[in-house]
Amino acid sequence: MIHPSLFLRRALQADAIFSGVAALMFVIGASLFASLTNLPEAFLRNTGFVLVIYAALVGYLGTRPTMAKAAVWAVIAINAVWAIDSIALLASGWMSPNLFGQALIVMQAIAVGVFAELQFIGLRRSAGEAAAH
Repeated sequence: MIHPSLFLRRALQADAIFSGVAALMFVIGASLFASLTNLPEAFLRNTGFVLVIYAALVGYLGTRPTMAKAAVWAVIAINAVWAIDSIALLASGWMSPNLFGQALIVMQAIAVGVFAELQFIGLRRSAGEAAAH
């Protein structure tokens, strides 16, 4: 268990907010986003449902006074895999998003990668704080 730095706590909370907003947009507006991006509506809606769960769990983790280091590593790993898989989705040709859809996928991959990096920095700062006490 670690005592999270404020930086880690804020990085997790920001991730939860970003993911929660994306979840609501994809669940509620799947048909609109499907027409704007040329991505399948079911894919977008299912992605939204996954993000609902993810946002709730990360948001909960971000409020804890102590955290399991493994839980933070799991969030970092999920974010890293999500970012890589997003780019792989574009490269695979499995789906054919239009230019707006491609831009949306790239932008969210960058955002998720940034969250992973911020959480990693926050975890390192937390480890430093734990050792200092």
